[in-house]
Amino acid sequence: MRLEPDVTAPTDIIDTAWLATQIDEPSALGIAATTTRLIRQGKIANASLMPTVRALAAQLIVSPATVSAAWAILRKQGVIEGRGRQGTRVVSTARMLAPTRFENVTKFWNDRVLDLSLAVPDPMLLPDLAEAISHAPSDPKLNSYYRPNITPSLQQAVAPTWPWEPEAWLASNGGYDGIHLLIASMVVPGDYVAVADPSTPRILDILELAGARVLAVSTDADGPIEQSLRQALSRPPVAFIYEPRSAYTTGATLTAARRDQLAAALRDTDCLIIEDDGLGELNRSPYQGLGPVIPSQTVLVRSYSKSHGPDLRLAVLGGAARAVERARLFQQFGAGWSSRILQGALGWMLSDSATHQKVDQASEIYKRRRTLMTDLLVDRGLNVTQRDGLSLMVPVLSEEQGLLVLASHGIASIGARASSIRAHPPGLRLGIGLKFDQPERIADAYLMASRAF
Repeated sequence: MRLEPDVTAPTDIIDTAWLATQIDEPSALGIAATTTRLIRQGKIANASLMPTVRALAAQLIVSPATVSAAWAILRKQGVIEGRGRQGTRVVSTARMLAPTRFENVTKFWNDRVLDLSLAVPDPMLLPDLAEAISHAPSDPKLNSYYRPNITPSLQQAVAPTWPWEPEAWLASNGGYDGIHLLIASMVVPGDYVAVADPSTPRILDILELAGARVLAVSTDADGPIEQSLRQALSRPPVAFIYEPRSAYTTGATLTAARRDQLAAALRDTDCLIIEDDGLGELNRSPYQGLGPVIPSQTVLVRSYSKSHGPDLRLAVLGGAARAVERARLFQQFGAGWSSRILQGALGWMLSDSATHQKVDQASEIYKRRRTLMTDLLVDRGLNVTQRDGLSLMVPVLSEEQGLLVLASHGIASIGARASSIRAHPPGLRLGIGLKFDQPERIADAYLMASRAF
């Protein structure tokens, strides 16, 4: 192993020969790792201009594709930026690895701003978690390091509500944690993954982290469109992710007729179908997903955060055994299992008639709030469609200008672009889960935001 000289690059234009002498392993990963280390040590200064791909490849005696792949890794990690004639530079302030789309959603969380960017439940409409924990059956393996897929009490409570009899179960720490387990345990960098477009910022962030190449599947009010899915399947993708009901951005729900069309395209492929049921028990739309039709290829991820409480941190995965087992094994790198106490609490709530009634009442209240805001917006001439879910999408001329208008009225939102893979008509989100003191004022603000350009 060669000792590295205690020197830095001589100027802000990195000398190609000098950088080549620092690299012991001339592979894409080796080049990326060494460059990152040199930047962290201060031997390559922020904003420095990096060598061209061809120049460094010639010095290292490797193909330009190898250096290009290394630069791609560093761009993904936020270490370098730029390309083409302007050259590639070290970023002025290196960013930490983060889900950038979701970070943009949550950056306004404070008491001074009315945050309508998220589809969050009203805390006053959630079941009493303390009561649920007090009634939860004591698990015989409490405080054991035994790692269950799911506790018997939760599985027994969930099974009657599942749309088919799954091959395997797994409890995860929330819906997106479950989706992350499925993706991280099967997707390798460069794999194609088909995704219903628009999707959710969190799913797109997770796929970016995994290094997946995303294939957009167009959608309409009835769900993903068959022809667009067939085009994506020609790659072919290792997975297809969609929302069977109450889609995050549009509120769309898959119809039985569209389900059968999608099933015809997916059947007999090796594509794993991941169903994101984020609204869970609050759904007013019936589930008509692919699980009962293609059970050997499908995993349903159902979250209980919005219906029973976000601090439960629980979702349930049910479906294809091989995919669920991969997710379980990957879970062992981190949490290992979800809290038996919280699983017991959720199991009790799912079996308690009074809790079931409270969730139904919450669903009805959310429907009234959604209807109220839709009517106020439509009365002001805005083309807003009410379907299902805890948010509405309001069409605007410019997302950037619309966000500024809302901010001037103390309202935070997020544009449709954060959920989009391809270009979509601009829009701003309006979360309807919380009770508004002045809904007319909010409608007026969105009207002004819609006209800003």
